[in-house]
Amino acid sequence: MYVADSRAGTPDSPAPASAPASAEGAARPRAGRRRAAVAPTVLALGTVSLITDVSSEMVTAVLPLYLVTGLGLSPLGFGLLDGIYNGFSALVRLAGGHLADRGGGRHKWVAGAGYALSAACKPLLLLAHTLTPIGLILAADRTGKGLRTAPRDALISLSSTSRTRGRAFGVHRAMDTAGALFGPLVAFLILRATVDGYDAVFTVSFCVAVVGVLVLVLFVPGGSTRPPATTDTPHLPPHPTPRPTLRAALALLRRPALRRLTVCALLLGLATVSDSFVYLLLQRRLGVPDRWFALLPLGTAAAFLLLAVPLGRLADRVGRWRVFLAGHGALLLTYGLLLSSWHGTALPYAVLVLHGGFYAATDGVLMAAASDSVPDELRSSGLALVQTGQALARFVCSIGFGAAWTAWGDRTALTASAVALAVCALFSLSLRPTRPPRSEGLA
Repeated sequence: MYVADSRAGTPDSPAPASAPASAEGAARPRAGRRRAAVAPTVLALGTVSLITDVSSEMVTAVLPLYLVTGLGLSPLGFGLLDGIYNGFSALVRLAGGHLADRGGGRHKWVAGAGYALSAACKPLLLLAHTLTPIGLILAADRTGKGLRTAPRDALISLSSTSRTRGRAFGVHRAMDTAGALFGPLVAFLILRATVDGYDAVFTVSFCVAVVGVLVLVLFVPGGSTRPPATTDTPHLPPHPTPRPTLRAALALLRRPALRRLTVCALLLGLATVSDSFVYLLLQRRLGVPDRWFALLPLGTAAAFLLLAVPLGRLADRVGRWRVFLAGHGALLLTYGLLLSSWHGTALPYAVLVLHGGFYAATDGVLMAAASDSVPDELRSSGLALVQTGQALARFVCSIGFGAAWTAWGDRTALTASAVALAVCALFSLSLRPTRPPRSEGLA
């Protein structure tokens, strides 16, 4: 893991004026130059995300089994709840991004409100046993995620330079995923050690989430971090500095690079089957006992953890567009393996490694790419635009996949998703500019 240089006032030193810029992003550092440090803000936010993900993934790991087996929900009912869980945050992401930008230094506190709201929802799951209250609780939990995601990613982006954003987001996502790795393991141990396991999981999850909020309040800097003007400003199009209003945020879509990226994220999200369905499909293929189900997300999390930083650095070097689309190629291979007739012992490992590689190549890389086309004053709002399109698309996909599974079976539903993903990936590939301008870090 990278550490910040306490002697430097900024995350990275300005690039020499004579350094040539590649067509795929910022200039490659000269050989022998000291590796750029990751800002302390990134490490602090990574710690918060690590703790919070232990909490949230404890619930996520047992929720599919709890709802389908424990409460007897149909695939359509689960698809609706899963869509709410993964897509409802889209309704508030723009609001969270706008609130953070308007204050100039509110990124931490808007993110903190989101973390606190999600933490408060965990014990309420102890009281809910039917579809409607569970849906409302999950909607509130995702509202908290929607509030915090864009301000948090804006803080990471603003504390990094264009040349090192892929690495910074990779480090953050690696720490975040370490929590995702421990969360299912903790849930698995609790389920095996207690009689009323689900209630114990929800209670421990709440306690861990509270610790994450305290770490954010105590250790994350309160103001928004601004990068040096000599590093990022030349990479942005020559637009006038906008005021942080909702109209100005929506006007960011006039920027070709951000518009292309938002369209790609939306289209590809429409064919991205949620994690919970992937694990349910894998369980059915292999006949995994219910008590081992909570361990399946560990494979995805482990691959994500190992690949997040290397793929983030690769995106800085060869281009974020290439890595982003390659990640969806890994997801398409995941679908193919689940549809194949292969039943070897290596199947679950191959599926989970590809699934984790998909997230490592797309999650942080997407935000790093979007940051290059958004001015500092609207950084949180601009990232929220991309996140909103992607979250809404995945919401639609979860509901559609659950309905298709209920009507035609799991194989037909997954086959349709695989075809849709291939078509959307080819279309997204066609959007890549032939002669990318220097100001667009995605190209």
